[in-house]
Amino acid sequence: MIQRSIFVRGLLAAAAVAAFAGAAQADLLDDVRAAKKLRVAIDVGSPPFGTMDSAMKPTGSDVETARLLAKDLGVELEIVQTTGANRIPFLQTGKADLVISSLSVTPEREKVIDFSTPYAQIQAVVAAPKAMALKGFADLAGKRVATARGTTNDRLATEGAKGAQIVRFDDDATLVTAIASGQVEIFATSPSIVKTVADKAPALGVETKFVMNSFPLGIGMRKGETKLQAWINDWVAKNNENGNLTAIYKRFHG
Repeated sequence: MIQRSIFVRGLLAAAAVAAFAGAAQADLLDDVRAAKKLRVAIDVGSPPFGTMDSAMKPTGSDVETARLLAKDLGVELEIVQTTGANRIPFLQTGKADLVISSLSVTPEREKVIDFSTPYAQIQAVVAAPKAMALKGFADLAGKRVATARGTTNDRLATEGAKGAQIVRFDDDATLVTAIASGQVEIFATSPSIVKTVADKAPALGVETKFVMNSFPLGIGMRKGETKLQAWINDWVAKNNENGNLTAIYKRFHG
């Protein structure tokens, strides 16, 4: 009886450990459905991907992509406002379930988070007034180059323009204001931000000078969320096929 009791207690202990392990490994997709809420980190200071409209409500291509995803998942969307530098930390610390915020897929980022299949594309460019002759990184030596802190544009400009002074701003909105007000003439950014500056300060005559690189945009999630990743990949495929994601991108990017 003593041996049987020990055996039974061993089975119960093993079962408890297995149950705990299973709970610890529960996929975030189940948690989101149970909570009926999806928390998505979006930089609303990065038009036209994320911005605030005249009623001070979030809008932009990434905002609308997040809204469509939450709707199809059958849950409420909670937008967690972030900056370029905080997108991945917000994900890793559990402040957000996903990141949909012009987050380009790079080998460095893939080491710390997982991505969905690409839902859009983005270029990283260097822009400046038309009168400035800039054809490549070598032409930036000795010049001040502005960018948004912690972004791919920041990394590419820092690595490529070795002889330049990189001036970092906290987000794209601050960067746009700095360029439009004449604080800095040259900036490393995306084509959409170049257009925003051109529209805001047409007298500057800013234009894209050269492309640093092109990247696919992915939906970011924490490592190991295989069930959630599979659902989102299927969702991206369906909405690329039916044209919904293309329509959102064209609406905001022209």
